[in-house]
Order: sequence, then structure tokens, then C-alpha cells
Amino acid sequence: MNDEQLLRYSRHILLDEIGVEGQERIHAGHALVIGAGGLGSPVALYLASAGLGQVTLVDDDTVDITNLQRQVAHTTERVGTAKVDSARIAMAAINPQVEVTALRQRADANLLDALLPAANVVLDCSDNFATRHLINAACVRHGKPLVAGAAIRFDGQLSVYDTRDPACPCYACVFPPDADLEETLCATMGVFAPVVGIIGTMQAAEALKLLSGAGTPLAGRLLMLDARAMEWNEVRIPRNSACPVCGARPAPAPAPADTTAP
Repeated sequence: MNDEQLLRYSRHILLDEIGVEGQERIHAGHALVIGAGGLGSPVALYLASAGLGQVTLVDDDTVDITNLQRQVAHTTERVGTAKVDSARIAMAAINPQVEVTALRQRADANLLDALLPAANVVLDCSDNFATRHLINAACVRHGKPLVAGAAIRFDGQLSVYDTRDPACPCYACVFPPDADLEETLCATMGVFAPVVGIIGTMQAAEALKLLSGAGTPLAGRLLMLDARAMEWNEVRIPRNSACPVCGARPAPAPAPADTTAP
């Protein structure tokens, strides 16, 4: 780490939980971010500001004037620009040292299988169940931690699904692929602008914790926000042994018996 980097990231380095070693792990990290809209905007900006070494952005949409109410990586001048290119410009303005790969594509199973092996963490900032299940299944296949967020109206939710821990559930354990869940889109239901900022910022925080080793990840817990009252609820979510996506994983081994004499 050179002198300019030591200065730029000094407020991270001052934290005992991160320090120089943790910041170097962040700098060596590679995040795959699916979606460059309301959630993906704060994710992209905070990963860049924190000095993440590589970020791959995937989104097939362009910036629309209706996005600007909440998608803070984009500007009026970039209406009509691909969202991944607009986000890359915003990230470079904050931190030109971050290597950003912008892919104007829709995430499908083939693309995810091609991209996941190089990633250390995956952030699901998409807006539909089909894509979320594709991302989750790919993360289970490749053993990559997934930071998943969602927001609609005044409600938000966040969790970490880390398949490296056999006790940790995957997204499909909580939201089964065959469940009859109502698809809600902000284009028809609306969304309170700061909610996507809150959830996206927390996604970035969880990703940086996973990369740096700081703190305790949100794995096995689902946080739900009601921004009308600004209240949080937390639900513990165990692995579902019958899950069609991750149920074949072995159960965690029992702790060894304590044979130490009293």
C-alpha cells in the first residue's frame, strides 16, 4: 500500500477491526454486483470509495428520468446512458484506482457461471424473483457468499447467504422457487427513495465485512425494515434440509465431546 492509499483509506486503517491488513484484503477483493439501479447505486459508490480492487457490474438497462429519484449513481446528463457505464463514471469520479468492468447484459445462468469463479463476494441488487433465484443457485454451485437486498414502497430487507457454512441457508430456503410470491415492481407500486439507499448501503457494508474479516456477517438472519415507523425486525433463518437448491449439502458436524477431566 503506497502513501496515497494510506492517506485515502486512513479512516478504515484506524479501525482495529480493519487496519492495514483488512484494507489490503479489501483492495485485493473482487465483487460481482448484479443490478446498477436503486440498490446497486449505493453499493457501487461505497465499494469504490472503500477501495475495493475490482468490481464487475451487470445490468442491461439504461438510465431513465424516473430513476433519478433514488438511483444516486446516475445524473440528469446521463439519461439514456447504459446504467453500468453511468455507474462506472460515478465510481471513477470517487476513486479512479478501482478496476470496474461494466457489462450491459442481463444476468443469466451462463453469464453467472462465467463470472462467479473470479468473484469473492456477490451482491444481488436485482428487482425480480427470477433473477434472484438464478443468482442464488449460481452462488450455491460456486460456493460464493451472497449479499441480497430488496426494497419496495416503504419496506426493505437484507440478508447474507453464505454457502461456505453448511448451517447457513440459501435464498431459496427462505423464498422457495416454487412459492406463489407476488412480484412487486417500483414502477407500479412505488418506492420511498431513501429505503433503497439504506438497504444498498448496508449491502456494501456486509460485503466489505466479508472481504476484510471485520465484524460478524448477517448470515442466518433476515433484517426487515419498515421505514414508515423506521422499525427493524430480525428473523433467524435456519437451513432447510429439503431445499431444492442447497438441501444436498451435508449437515454441520457435531461439536466434539469435552473429554477434559474436571
